[in-house]
Amino acid sequence: MIAIYPGSFDPITLGHLDLIGRGSRLFERVIVAVLRNPNKMPLFSVEQRLDQIRISTEHLSNVEVDSFDGLTVNYAQMRQAQVLIRGLRAVSDFEVELQMAHTNKTLSTQIETVFLATSNEYSFLSSSVVKEIARFGGSIDHLVPPHIALDIYQCYNQKSPIMLNPISTEAIPPLKSISVEREA
Repeated sequence: MIAIYPGSFDPITLGHLDLIGRGSRLFERVIVAVLRNPNKMPLFSVEQRLDQIRISTEHLSNVEVDSFDGLTVNYAQMRQAQVLIRGLRAVSDFEVELQMAHTNKTLSTQIETVFLATSNEYSFLSSSVVKEIARFGGSIDHLVPPHIALDIYQCYNQKSPIMLNPISTEAIPPLKSISVEREA
């Protein structure tokens, strides 16, 4: 059975890669499909994202990386896929994803949507969060693969914050107690 994992993946995160790995154990083949969306201003070109994902998934022999535009259902039919993989982080994701799954079902009754709950350690993670942290100089090394972190730092003309500022553990002085007099 062929599954499609569609998304913009700008950039792909460790959360996305967790879902790809888990999907690759469930399905005969997983196609990670990067959506070409002309209405968005991505950080990386489609070609850059395809390369980033290929490098990140090269250890998974049944994972293929491709791009598409238009309706996901049409792309899935063209690739003879029977399943769309979608990740769920929170209840708010479920509402949006369920609506999309129902919409897709009206377009093709042959394609099912399978929801995978994110692993706990990635339940907060999104591409937007990664970009926001990096834009303001924070470390993203624990959120994306190393080669993607370097690409992101280069986009923002930064070096890895971990390299620039190794973590120091300074003791925080205790707060001075303030005495408050009560009125009688």
